[in-house]
Amino acid sequence: MASETPMSALRLDLIARYLGPHRRDVALGVVALVVVNLLSTAFPLLVRRIIESLKDGFSQRELLVEAALILALATVMGLVRLASRVLVFGIGRQVEADLKQRIFDHVLRQEPSFVQGMGSGEVISRATSDVENVRRLLGFALLSLANTALAYAMTLPAMLLINPGLSLAAVGLYPLMLVTVRLFGGRMMRQQRRLQESLASLSDLIQEDISGIGAIKIYGQEATEQKAFAGRNREYRDAALGLARSRSTLFPLLEGISSISLLLLLALGSGQLERGSLSIGDLVALVLYIERLVFPTALLGFTLNTFQTGQVSLERVEALLNRRPLITSPARPQRAAEPAQGAVQAVGLTVRYPDAQRPALDNLHFTLAPGELVAVVGPVGCGKTTLARALGRLVQVPEGQLFFDGVDITTLDLDSLRSRVALVPQEGYLFTCSLADNLRYGAPEASRGHVERAAREARLEADIRGFPDGYDTLVGERGITLSGGQRQRTALGRALLVDAPLLVLDDALASVDNNTAAAILRSVREQERRTVLMISHQLSAAAACDRILVMEEGLLVQQGHHRELVAVAGPYRRLWEREQAERLEPV
Repeated sequence: MASETPMSALRLDLIARYLGPHRRDVALGVVALVVVNLLSTAFPLLVRRIIESLKDGFSQRELLVEAALILALATVMGLVRLASRVLVFGIGRQVEADLKQRIFDHVLRQEPSFVQGMGSGEVISRATSDVENVRRLLGFALLSLANTALAYAMTLPAMLLINPGLSLAAVGLYPLMLVTVRLFGGRMMRQQRRLQESLASLSDLIQEDISGIGAIKIYGQEATEQKAFAGRNREYRDAALGLARSRSTLFPLLEGISSISLLLLLALGSGQLERGSLSIGDLVALVLYIERLVFPTALLGFTLNTFQTGQVSLERVEALLNRRPLITSPARPQRAAEPAQGAVQAVGLTVRYPDAQRPALDNLHFTLAPGELVAVVGPVGCGKTTLARALGRLVQVPEGQLFFDGVDITTLDLDSLRSRVALVPQEGYLFTCSLADNLRYGAPEASRGHVERAAREARLEADIRGFPDGYDTLVGERGITLSGGQRQRTALGRALLVDAPLLVLDDALASVDNNTAAAILRSVREQERRTVLMISHQLSAAAACDRILVMEEGLLVQQGHHRELVAVAGPYRRLWEREQAERLEPV
């Protein structure tokens, strides 16, 4: 198909690029293959010479010499073949390890929304099964194709020199193999792509359900998830069976054609043998040559299938690697202000998500003074979390709209900016390691004393003392062994340990009682050099802040102190009155 030619050429170019760093091993592997095929071509000729010499008789000494020669030749062939496989398969393994590292590094550079939108199962599928297919492509498939090409290039001339007619008759059916492979190739490639996609979908569901097993149990949705899994599992089974049927049809056909070729050689050769136009040594040599071509020819279908599968996976891997992150450091980053103050200024800040009907943040103007404690309140979906993410450039921010210490954040190096902004989300992710290591995640070299101080500031120290292993307590997957409040305070302690000049709390105290939340805010306020932006639904906590920013539908509709805002009719007073009424409602 004409439309597939450019993509095929591109994949061949990629194969050459992947093999580029391993040119030396590739060259040695090719040399080893050439030597193996030369020796394999010489072996039937040696057998022919021995058989022809039998007419004149053989002494025991001559027989032992010829046997030793055959044994030596076979030993050298085996050793060189082993070396070629070690070299070429080793290249595939090296490429596999390098590619996994590249994918991992590349995914970490992407913005969170891309990874979340793509699905962790899809990313894992490309980093594991697809990379493994690429490894087979660059190892087994290339080795087999090269070996087949060399086998034909060296064997056919030797056969033609012995008997052109019989040689052409014997290999005359082999083009039928290539036609058969061509007929099955396109279908098997489409089936392989479908298999990979269904596997990725199945992996995504498994990972999602394992992560959300608690919610599944709470709402009794085991049957629903089992049904969803059964559907995707059937899709994967059907795709796998379709591919297996194609393979099961193709390979016997190839083996049958090669067997017919051998039978044809024996039938025609025996006639010539009777007429005296062909010697026994020539016939044996031709049989050995045909048998030498049977295996690589029969393997050709599997090799081409592996090659096509690898090309599909290579396309999927490259699609991931070619995806450029939307949020990157500038080519020539501006130096951040020193010392960092934690001052923030928004000038017409507008953030719009792709395909959204309205901006998540719409023309925001505000400032945060160094050391100020400012709350952001508003109904769900008003843009509070987007504002928190914008401060760390976790979402795309237009140039000239958001400044940190007077410097446009889009001109700052990402690592430099994020070292100055500590963001604590409502659902702080905890890793499967000790509590101390979770606390020092942002500062791996922090001492135990600094870890303990951060735990005290986050009001977590009393909880830790109650754990049997204290700071060495192992936190389960996603912090499953901790309560919601403990997880939030651990995430807060992690941010406090970093000691960034700007601390952003994205509803990070929602699972903490009011007294503990107030104590945490007092502890945070003691750090005069730290600016704090607190997003909260608890207006009682917001009331203790220096200023309050009130948002509605992406707009900043009010700002001021609690006393000022509650004194005038408006969104804040409605939120405040609603919270007070809810507190007074009987339980």
